[in-house]
Amino acid sequence: MSAGNQQERLNAFWIVGFTDGEGCFHVSLNKLPKMSLGWQVLPEFRIVQHGKDEEVLNKIKDYFGFGNVMVNRKDHHGTRKEFKVRGLENLNKIVNFFERYKLATSKKKDFDLFSKIIKMMNDQEHLTKEGLDKIASLASKMNRKPKLRYLESSETNTLDTNLRL
Repeated sequence: MSAGNQQERLNAFWIVGFTDGEGCFHVSLNKLPKMSLGWQVLPEFRIVQHGKDEEVLNKIKDYFGFGNVMVNRKDHHGTRKEFKVRGLENLNKIVNFFERYKLATSKKKDFDLFSKIIKMMNDQEHLTKEGLDKIASLASKMNRKPKLRYLESSETNTLDTNLRL
């Protein structure tokens, strides 16, 4: 059954299953000189689909009542659309949702790390060097991605092993 045909069954458990298959919890650290430490922590939750399935992304947006549906990329395979959530207020709602309705795949590990980072940001730990280092360490363990540029920067010290969880 295609995503378009499943929209009538859209509920919390459907969204969790869909996220297990298609969702992503992501945290990037971007060099930004105007920030107090020179780095911006940018967490986001997103679900990407082929453009022909944009309607299901809009249904997910309607379910939560926030987020944006926009073009993710265009290439020879067509247009990809994404439902994206940024901003601590809404990301806290996403964290609360997935704490209540549990993920079942390896995305649970990414969510757990994401949740820790969001809580650290709520406590403004990202505004300290120690907190930023810890966030970078946690984020580097998410989504099987290469080492963060922040961790490779000559402007940062080698992470204290106590900061690693």
